[in-house]
Amino acid sequence: MDHRFRSGALELAAHLARPATGDGPGLPGLALLHGFPSGAGGGPKSAHTYPQLADRIATELGWVVLAFNLRGCRPSEGQFSLQGWLDDLHAAIDHLLDVQGASGAWCAGFGTGGALGVCAGAEDPRIAGVASIAAPADFDDWARRPARLLAHAREVGVIDDPDWPESMDVWSRQLREIRPLEAAARLAPRPLLVMHGSQDEVVPDFDARLLADAHGGAELRFVAGAGHQLRHDPRAVAVLLGWLDRQKHAFPAPLPISG
Repeated sequence: MDHRFRSGALELAAHLARPATGDGPGLPGLALLHGFPSGAGGGPKSAHTYPQLADRIATELGWVVLAFNLRGCRPSEGQFSLQGWLDDLHAAIDHLLDVQGASGAWCAGFGTGGALGVCAGAEDPRIAGVASIAAPADFDDWARRPARLLAHAREVGVIDDPDWPESMDVWSRQLREIRPLEAAARLAPRPLLVMHGSQDEVVPDFDARLLADAHGGAELRFVAGAGHQLRHDPRAVAVLLGWLDRQKHAFPAPLPISG
């Protein structure tokens, strides 16, 4: 990770990718989000291949892409909370627009990152579109067993402070209050790509149908025979690249700055 930006009091580690010929302002901006790590030690590893995807999007399609580690995923600072991750995404959008000079902002996220992209888009009208990939329609499974999620978060390393969370009630309430399904309806009519593996073993493919139906105009794509890890499926990556290319060409180009 070769870049840093702030999310409140925290410093987040990131990779910033730009096309070789596009150093100036005016490029479309993409916040690229990883999901929740699954295995032991997964926190530091969950985002390690995303810089490669960011470089490809920047080089082939001409975007400025911010691939970053959400709080708790080292070397980013902080401890995991769902609201904290949503705050990090809002900070990434601010960074793309206000610091990097992007002409517009989009989100593309995998798993939990895809669900939070929908939520951020519903809250921030500056987000022009969202790609939600292998994402849950809600966090109800986590909300029903918050102690189990907390133990898992400690196991994978996204919480390493023994005194965190400061309030278990507040930390667990966020799992009920952050609602991707309801957010999808508020995101409309801005574009939404919903993509899911037909054999996803982590998030049922029915969640994709729910999100698309709630939005009302989403592009819904299923990758035949694919599981949850669509980041590593070339068919899924091709669908994402095609969607981003169409977004770029449909979005009005910024007016030239006159002297």
